[in-house]
Amino acid sequence: MRKKGISTKVMVQAGFLVAVSIVLTRFLVIMPTNTLRIGLGEVPLMISGFLFGPIVGGIVGAAADLTGIVINPQGPPHFGFTLSSMLWGIIPGLFVALHSKRRKGDPYTKLNITVTVSICIIIISLGLNTYWLSNLYGKGFLVMLPERLMSAIISIPLQSIIIISLMKYLKNVATVFGE
Repeated sequence: MRKKGISTKVMVQAGFLVAVSIVLTRFLVIMPTNTLRIGLGEVPLMISGFLFGPIVGGIVGAAADLTGIVINPQGPPHFGFTLSSMLWGIIPGLFVALHSKRRKGDPYTKLNITVTVSICIIIISLGLNTYWLSNLYGKGFLVMLPERLMSAIISIPLQSIIIISLMKYLKNVATVFGE
């Protein structure tokens, strides 16, 4: 009989992804302007969703954002960004769960990962984060969108390639949810 809840192994792996996300988001990032941040902090969050499902993915996103705010704040805290961080883990987890229910086969194909990364970047980075920043800095949403669109054009292929490369190995090493 399988116990309900999150195993110790999953908690340790999720904690590692939280730490990697904090480092990539707070310390290894390029910020050419106050409203544009180029980094890879979302990659561990999406991987957590792919590997462990939407619940653990959301928890990893929230933990990474809230811990990152305490360790190295970058601007005023805004819980809209915490919601966005949670969604970086939730959306890939939902995608894998829906894919597993609908059809057989590997949900971690190049196409599936690229589509999921694209959906995440469009909804979260271009949509929600641009909205949060427009409210925070008092700038118009459409004024901020072009520079954020340029970042998205770079981020989609870059993050897709990184996640595709990592998932080849991680899906065999990590405890994949539902198994």
